Amino acid sequence: MLTKQAKALSDRQVRTVLTFLETTRDPMRNKVIFLLSAKAGLRAKEIASLRWSMVVDPQGEISDVIRLPDVASKGKSGGVIPMAKQLREALCAWAQHLGSIAPDEHVIRTSRSKATSPQVIVNAFWHWYRALGFDGCSSHSGRRTFITNAARNIGRFGGSLRDVQMLARHSALSMTQMYIEVDSEAMRKVVDA
Repeated sequence: MLTKQAKALSDRQVRTVLTFLETTRDPMRNKVIFLLSAKAGLRAKEIASLRWSMVVDPQGEISDVIRLPDVASKGKSGGVIPMAKQLREALCAWAQHLGSIAPDEHVIRTSRSKATSPQVIVNAFWHWYRALGFDGCSSHSGRRTFITNAARNIGRFGGSLRDVQMLARHSALSMTQMYIEVDSEAMRKVVDA
């Protein structure tokens, strides 16, 4: 059971992070890192392991899904994740900025290396959230935000919590449920409805 969970981000906080990242040393790359977490629910290990072959279609264009193999994920939690428009646009801009991309190259690289480690991703989130004063946020906050938002919206599209479980790539629905942040205002509104 999760004892100390990372806080999920509000829509306003997501916008604040994206604005802040424009002021960082590598804004395009950092925006991709953040959106892979907040809009695709990827873990730090998955962000660091992501290769272009996992996000491009057979023609080499940025796809509308992320195809995450088990080897790039936690345990056997790989899968296909639909790509949010905002994330797809950021990946297109990042690929264009890099000039040429090879399928076997990592999506996230540093100025000194063609790859990065999960710890570097964790540290980046820590620094960003600390600079913004977002206490209780960590590299897992984006994933928690993604899962919470999916749970809140899936019913609008005819889906269920099982669909959210598949998006989260959890083997048990009970794990997915632990990631979903409670909204006391929504509970109050549904009781009054």
